[in-house]
Amino acid sequence: MRYFLSIFLLFITFTYQAQSNVEDDFEGNGTITSWFGDDCGINTVFSNPFQTGINTSATVLKYSDTGGQYANVRFDVPVNFDLSTNNTFSLKIYISSSEITGSSPNQISLKLQDGTLGSPWVTQSEIVKTVVLNQWQTLTFDFANDSYINLDPNSSAPINRTDFNRVLLQVNGENNNNQVVAYIDDFLYDGTINVTPEPIFDNLVWSDEFDGNGAIDSSKWFHQTQLPSGGSWYNGEIQHYTDRVDNSSVSGGSVKITAKKENYTNQGYTKQYTSARLNSKFAFTYGKVEVKAKLPTGEGTWPAIWMLGKNIIESGAYWTSSYGTTSWPACGEIDIMEHWGRNQNYVQSAMHTPSSSGNTANHGGRVVSGVSTGFHIYTLEWSTEKMVFKVDGVVHYTYNPETKNADTWPYDADQYLLLNIAIEPTIASSFTESNMEIDYIRIYQESTASTISSTLKEISLYPNPINDRLTIKIPNLEVGMNVNIYSLTGSKVKTFSIDKANEVLDCSSLSKGVYFLKVNSTNKVETFKIVKN
Repeated sequence: MRYFLSIFLLFITFTYQAQSNVEDDFEGNGTITSWFGDDCGINTVFSNPFQTGINTSATVLKYSDTGGQYANVRFDVPVNFDLSTNNTFSLKIYISSSEITGSSPNQISLKLQDGTLGSPWVTQSEIVKTVVLNQWQTLTFDFANDSYINLDPNSSAPINRTDFNRVLLQVNGENNNNQVVAYIDDFLYDGTINVTPEPIFDNLVWSDEFDGNGAIDSSKWFHQTQLPSGGSWYNGEIQHYTDRVDNSSVSGGSVKITAKKENYTNQGYTKQYTSARLNSKFAFTYGKVEVKAKLPTGEGTWPAIWMLGKNIIESGAYWTSSYGTTSWPACGEIDIMEHWGRNQNYVQSAMHTPSSSGNTANHGGRVVSGVSTGFHIYTLEWSTEKMVFKVDGVVHYTYNPETKNADTWPYDADQYLLLNIAIEPTIASSFTESNMEIDYIRIYQESTASTISSTLKEISLYPNPINDRLTIKIPNLEVGMNVNIYSLTGSKVKTFSIDKANEVLDCSSLSKGVYFLKVNSTNKVETFKIVKN
């Protein structure tokens, strides 16, 4: 029986799919974790200023359009909606007449988009509803029966499409500079989505915290300085990369990659700008990359945090002499962060593959305020299925091609990191020097133990499914053992410390759905599926 249990738990860990609701009551019980405001203020835990009528709940989402032409709030779901069977969204909304300006019609649009595209609006389907001021009301958006607008008139009816994974809400229209404050509550999709558990990248496998002073750690980084054939770097770049501390050095707990204006001769070529290009001596397949960085300024600067396949053939690259078998772009390129000084504060992520390279169609980005005046966290989450790119925890691009082959997905093999600042020919004449400063780089992968269940066979959980309380029984107790509960998307939602052999865990705050409970002992990690009624 124990052998069977072991196989069963291993099976559900790898293959389990669950039905998940798409809802948010803004009281902490929702399943939507990716709310984001475009050109718009957003507060998802705002005290309800109008506890009256049909909505006396304590907290709501506050939507503050302060004049942005395309202000909206939105969220993404991990898999696409199937509107053929369930096609209705609903919400409550309140707009006070004292918190609007201009003469735009009082309305709210619910737009469905494909958030994996660099220009997700090209796929858009929209329903517009009139809002009555100074009262809470419930509005429904029925993509089977309501009038809808497809931005592309050649698109199919929404109920015949399966490419929607983004919901966008826009109050009082777009293409105007009017202001409006709206309060939104009890968002609900009338169906469910099939969710496969996301990998939990919780095992730190490599990092550089950039402690110390002076040269970079040569056990972790390689200076790539050799010019390509012809004497110039790609894309018309006009810099020399050097291995000098003038262009890359560690101090004050961070690394500074410095682009400078100076005459510098190397390999028979004199150039007017220098910088650094670092290759990591660590390569890996799948995981999470997290980089805390502050970017340079100056028109013509082009900093990047990116990755290339370890198998690339590129003269002067660290890995080529031992592993080079494949030319670019067949090796695959992953641009975690690119920034152009001519478009200050816009950051982009992109994929280069044989199916789309150079001016690739596979990209997405957004404006992030203060990228050159403060640190921001740039993240890549790379699984067998997709690439997810974030800034400060907010997703701005997902790459998940339906067909994965050598042309679209050369990403089942090791990649290594690159850090550099390139100089474009359009560099401003006034430019003298600027840094990309990186506080840390951390790479996480799944814990091997986290995907293997029932090695601690003494553990039992009951009841399961649960209502409010879950009993965990661990006869061979390790005092202070931690138990964490994760959502299907990999977010940690609860942590408990186990101090006795039979511990009762209060799970009343969890919303209905499927979760994974991870038990962390001294030497082992156990993962179990639990279901909350």
